[in-house]
Amino acid sequence: MDFSIATELYPEDYWYRSDTYLNTESELDLIQVIQQLHGSLDPRTVFACFGKTLGQHLPVKGVQLTLDKQKFVWGRHYGIELQRTVNDMFYITYQLSVPLTPSQKQTLERLESVLVQPLNNALKYQNMSNQAMFDALTNLGNRYYYRQAIDIALARVNRRQGQVSLIVLDLDKFKQLNDVHGHKVGDFVLVGFAELINQAIRNTDQAFRIGGDEFVIITQGGSHAAANVCERIIEMMPKHAELTEYNIQCSFGVAESLPQQEVEDLYERADKAMYAAKAAGRNCYRICDK
Repeated sequence: MDFSIATELYPEDYWYRSDTYLNTESELDLIQVIQQLHGSLDPRTVFACFGKTLGQHLPVKGVQLTLDKQKFVWGRHYGIELQRTVNDMFYITYQLSVPLTPSQKQTLERLESVLVQPLNNALKYQNMSNQAMFDALTNLGNRYYYRQAIDIALARVNRRQGQVSLIVLDLDKFKQLNDVHGHKVGDFVLVGFAELINQAIRNTDQAFRIGGDEFVIITQGGSHAAANVCERIIEMMPKHAELTEYNIQCSFGVAESLPQQEVEDLYERADKAMYAAKAAGRNCYRICDK
């Protein structure tokens, strides 16, 4: 799953125009800039505010920063390229309409210096938020995130904005695996299985680990779309060495949401279908009757 982030482009009014930008240090109110940058804990918003300020005070048409798996972009992507490293932390690429004068370079350095702390704060907050939403072992969404996501999905269905199905799945005989090989091997298998799920689902689907070896997948579409996801996972499992080494199999239950259905009812229907799959011999899926 790709967690890279790109900021939205600002309107034309925010892009550099030669008759509007301020080119003297005295006209730059750093206190106001700092307050604006600290006004949000969303790193995209912080970076967009930085880009807007650059466009108002310097001949900067666009700016881009890549940090770990995140990419932040503001403005246009052509012009004279200027690359700079800020505090040995951020590698920033600027697109200029004209080369910077010495005084403008000093202004840029001042603006860069006030970006570091608010952007770091926003990135740390984002990281803490992700930790609260994602399972530490598998990096899939956790139970809390699942509850938020399924509430949103069902609300959309109730507004007649598409269909949603729920897949409940767990690994067959996982307790025996832990008892024989230990929890370290069990964790190894869970991580491999989570990677397989991410490869099998569509971009519109969401996968979660809600406890132990129990997973759920929210699929956009009816039970037929969910069945296709189950079939892909079953087909892919023999191709993953970390799963075949321990003869890992999986049982699935599918339930398509009904009008005005509660979250608990949808889950119970999918869970019941999963146990029907286990009773049918495991390593298969069953669809709940309406």
